Amino acid sequence: MNRSDKVLPGACPLPVTNYEQVTLAHGSGGKLTHQLIQQMLLPQFRNELLEPLHDGAVFSVNGTRLAFSTDSYVVHPIFFPGGDIGELAVNGTVNDLAMCGARPLYLSVGLILEEGLPMEDLWRIVQSMQRAASAAGVMLVTGDTKLVDRGKGDQVYINTSGVGILPDGVCIHPGNVREGDKIILSGEIAVHGIAVMSVREGLAFETEIASDTAPLNGLVQSILAASNKVHLLRDPTRGGVAGALAEIAESATLGICIHETSIPVSEPVKGACEILGLDPLHVANEGKLLAFVPADEAEQVLQAMLAHPLGAKSAIIGEVVARHPGMVVMETAVGGNRVVDMLSGEQLPRIC
Repeated sequence: MNRSDKVLPGACPLPVTNYEQVTLAHGSGGKLTHQLIQQMLLPQFRNELLEPLHDGAVFSVNGTRLAFSTDSYVVHPIFFPGGDIGELAVNGTVNDLAMCGARPLYLSVGLILEEGLPMEDLWRIVQSMQRAASAAGVMLVTGDTKLVDRGKGDQVYINTSGVGILPDGVCIHPGNVREGDKIILSGEIAVHGIAVMSVREGLAFETEIASDTAPLNGLVQSILAASNKVHLLRDPTRGGVAGALAEIAESATLGICIHETSIPVSEPVKGACEILGLDPLHVANEGKLLAFVPADEAEQVLQAMLAHPLGAKSAIIGEVVARHPGMVVMETAVGGNRVVDMLSGEQLPRIC
């Protein structure tokens, strides 16, 4: 419920007359999830902290600015090339806090365990979470465990929530996006989604594709050290780069223009997407970010990102424009244009 559009209180939540007639199918996502959040959930919980629809809530306690975020992880399979559900759960919430401009400090963890989960698998996940927390510089300080009957879960689901502190002068906010902003992508896209799909579908490629899951708070610190005028940060997880940009364009009521030839995609991922019939722009990432930066600050931010290990393949991929408000348009490699939108359903369910 971090992101979506505003709706008028009392608006009809979904285009049906009876909620009991509506079901969420496996793989439901994209626009349907977007509508579910904006039309059913947000009107019930609207408040000034939720209103910005950011990656987390930002608020002050006794003069200290804090960020708070939560996320749940149901990835299948729970182990995949380059990571597992435990590492993913820690990095995901660390990254949501970092996208608010915060320095992540403390996490909670909730484990929903299915009867029959091998203890060696649970121990492997717990150790992975500890390593991920240590690498990100955060502490797991509270938590909960629940056990469900065999067949009522899928081995393990994890929820993590986190709190971080915002430095003085940092204001990362969806409402800050302005015409002329440059959009910087921190590296090659679609890696995580393809890594998970390769295991799920039993596919083997000449070069192993490993998930890009990583804590981005260090990269964000480098960005903020280079410029205190960064308007927005966003990690393009579910829905990929396309979904993230479509949400931003819609909420800002501005257009976004991206350039296909500037978007970094590795050859193995590009080949895998062609085999699977997937568009890399819609495939999930877990270790990449998008930065919206004023044009006169873009080059120094880009150089700071390139100097960081997690931003070594960063590139300016587009800009915010006044034309076609609410839409993302990509200039293709052959010189044409096409609209880039979020999918009606989720292209790769259970990816995070």
